[in-house]
Amino acid sequence: MKKLGLLALLVCVMFGTAHGAETVKIGLMGPMTGSWASEGQEMKQVLDLLAEEMNAKGGIAGKKVQVLSEDDGGDPRTAALAAQRLSTQGVVAVIGTYGSAVTEATQNIYGEAKIIQIANGSTAIRLSEKGIKTFFRTCPRDDEQAKVAAQTVEKLGVKKLAILHDNSTYAKGLADETKGLLKGVEVVFFEALTPKEQDYTTILTKMKATQPDMVFFTGYYGEAGLLLKQAKQMNWSVPFMGGDATNNPDLVKTAGKDAAAGFYFLSAPLPKDLPSEQARSFLAAFSKKYGNPPNSIYAVLAGDGFRVVVEAIEKSGSTDSMKLVEYLHTQLKDFPGLTGKISFNEKGDRVGEVYRVYKVNDAGEFILQP
Repeated sequence: MKKLGLLALLVCVMFGTAHGAETVKIGLMGPMTGSWASEGQEMKQVLDLLAEEMNAKGGIAGKKVQVLSEDDGGDPRTAALAAQRLSTQGVVAVIGTYGSAVTEATQNIYGEAKIIQIANGSTAIRLSEKGIKTFFRTCPRDDEQAKVAAQTVEKLGVKKLAILHDNSTYAKGLADETKGLLKGVEVVFFEALTPKEQDYTTILTKMKATQPDMVFFTGYYGEAGLLLKQAKQMNWSVPFMGGDATNNPDLVKTAGKDAAAGFYFLSAPLPKDLPSEQARSFLAAFSKKYGNPPNSIYAVLAGDGFRVVVEAIEKSGSTDSMKLVEYLHTQLKDFPGLTGKISFNEKGDRVGEVYRVYKVNDAGEFILQP
């Protein structure tokens, strides 16, 4: 009986190993629920489509690609649990996540497990200053965004600027960086609001009293929409500008088209403005499968994270994480991503300028500015 039991165990182990070798597992961690659910759900749609397309062509070196998704809820504590679950499931790499504070709660978990993490919407500078070799991102950093923010404020002729953040890793970092780069502009207000409140009239009134020429809000689209809506209700017509976390159609839904009109924001190019034929082909495939093109550039940036992992596996001929890390750091050069050319520096940051300026028109559409 012992021999039979041992034989059965050996067969199970061999089968399990062989079965595991049939697939290449890539993890996705995103906010499928919570305030940023539209971002996470679209990230999942993009990766599911890319995996489906790849498997239809035979997969990676004859192995099927399997995407394992975990919901981080846009919350650091939930994300840590999601990261722990993914790190035990044999994934080669994890794509995600969206918010910087959420990503920060998972970095050490993936780093200690020697699992590649490629963030798609986490722009805080300090994420790549920790020396975690397995960390990369397809989105740019806040210091790059801050340069464009300062240039835009100065180009618009603003002399007195109010800066409002939400004390998150991302928003406070962008606010500080931008403030430090401004030339010839007086910052007359620099404070934080409390996220997820429903009434911001008190802080709007306080800002209004400083008589700024513009308000730069560095937080997320939910709060930005409410700020625009409530500023209009106060009959305060000061122009607003937001960072890249305000780039979401829900901003217009929350604010209303009238209140959102004239709002500037910074972002990587929106899906509709991606220039390459490859990007247009992907957007058409996405529209065919899901009935509409992707709304969020961060979902497409997640797709680029998936694609560079696949490229690294194919070119290195390995799924060993350290070999893939080495390839991404030293050999991936000007990879033709959906969002443009992709290379990484020694910190895992994307190389090159990515940010653009957008303005919301009267119809609530996001229009790329010259």
